[in-house]
Amino acid sequence: MTEAAGRAAGVTWLSAVASAWHDPVTRMRNADLCAVLIAILLPWSTTGVGIAVALWLIALVPTIEPRLLLQSVKRPVALLPIAFVALALLGTLWSDASWGVRLHGISPTAKLLVLPLLLYHFERSSRGVWVFIAFLVSCTLLAVVSCIVALDPLLSAKLYFSRGPYRPISGIFVKDYIDQGQEFSLCAVALAYPIVTALREHKTKQALLLAAVGLGLVANMVFVVVSRTALVTMPIMLAVFALLHLRPRFAVATLCAVALLTAAAWYASPHLRTTVDKFFTDYEYTATQNVESGIGSRLEYWKKSLRFFVAAPVIGHGTGATRGLFEQAAVGQVGARAQVVSNPHNQTLNVAVQWGAVGIAVLYAMWLAHLLLFRGQGLATWIGLLVVVQNIVTSLFNSHLFDFHEGWMYVLGVGVAGGMALAQRSTRNERLDPIESNPVGS
Repeated sequence: MTEAAGRAAGVTWLSAVASAWHDPVTRMRNADLCAVLIAILLPWSTTGVGIAVALWLIALVPTIEPRLLLQSVKRPVALLPIAFVALALLGTLWSDASWGVRLHGISPTAKLLVLPLLLYHFERSSRGVWVFIAFLVSCTLLAVVSCIVALDPLLSAKLYFSRGPYRPISGIFVKDYIDQGQEFSLCAVALAYPIVTALREHKTKQALLLAAVGLGLVANMVFVVVSRTALVTMPIMLAVFALLHLRPRFAVATLCAVALLTAAAWYASPHLRTTVDKFFTDYEYTATQNVESGIGSRLEYWKKSLRFFVAAPVIGHGTGATRGLFEQAAVGQVGARAQVVSNPHNQTLNVAVQWGAVGIAVLYAMWLAHLLLFRGQGLATWIGLLVVVQNIVTSLFNSHLFDFHEGWMYVLGVGVAGGMALAQRSTRNERLDPIESNPVGS
């Protein structure tokens, strides 16, 4: 009887799997859940994100309709990321680096190939908000853990899983302070839209709850772990929100309130003052003493990268050539001027050195296309716009489109929000002209 019951259970399970495989609704839900998994793991793990992306691609394949996918990919918002990867592939042909380095230089751009697929999928799916909620909840949980690690840095997971010796840093459980600052600042500013919407709809409790979460994330950035990149970008993102979504008088009042809160945080947080002071002391150390520092070293990278760009302004030096150029420039130098890097910590210069003006044109065209995608009202358009603005601004100080964590934040954010925005646009067109409109994925 036991074996018979086991065989019956096995048959039932296989039939359930088979029916799920052939059920379009279930297949779409599986892909949505895998996207939610990516959002949950993104603040915590690089390996986990890689596995989740692979699972999402596997779940997506049975849902694809080739003709509709082709129509979707023809749009500039999807085609330009593919063009970027194609340029990186072509760039291997004129690079002087070894083939191993050239192929490794392609990998930072490869994640952009997932973006068109996300756009295609979430234009058809109605569960894009699930991904946003999952990312917010995951970041909120990380903020709580960060506060615990601030009390006892020996609880940091990096102490046990990092390769080689690691000195515990207060408030850092996984990854680093730049990644954590990017996550928390994005979520905190993104919450402004649903808070204002809830207040307009007289949903006071919901607005207070979301405000408490946003203020908690900001408090972590001010009192626990301060990121200079986040300090620069948050005021810009808040200004964008005020200009787009608030009445002029209320926008001015809101910006004044933010300024007062910033002043209060400045006097209340010695950690914040120390971090801001490093902007100036870093430059002075490097300029006068040739000592490596954050801002000072970046200025050295930028000056050298500009010289590399001038030497090959049209198509650059090729994929993966950056490190070799810095090695040549370091000959006979000492201190900060002798530093050798593969990343000049500026997205435009990173692209310019490898692929010249052609690469810059593709990069800026992609950013512009994605900015224009998020015109209009709605939560999805606001989040998508915020993701693009944050990436553009922070890429002044880092190569965030190529970095793993920030790059996947861009791909996931633009892909999900962009798909939702395209669906809203198609729905509006269908209402205006129900006969001629034929949205992708309908």
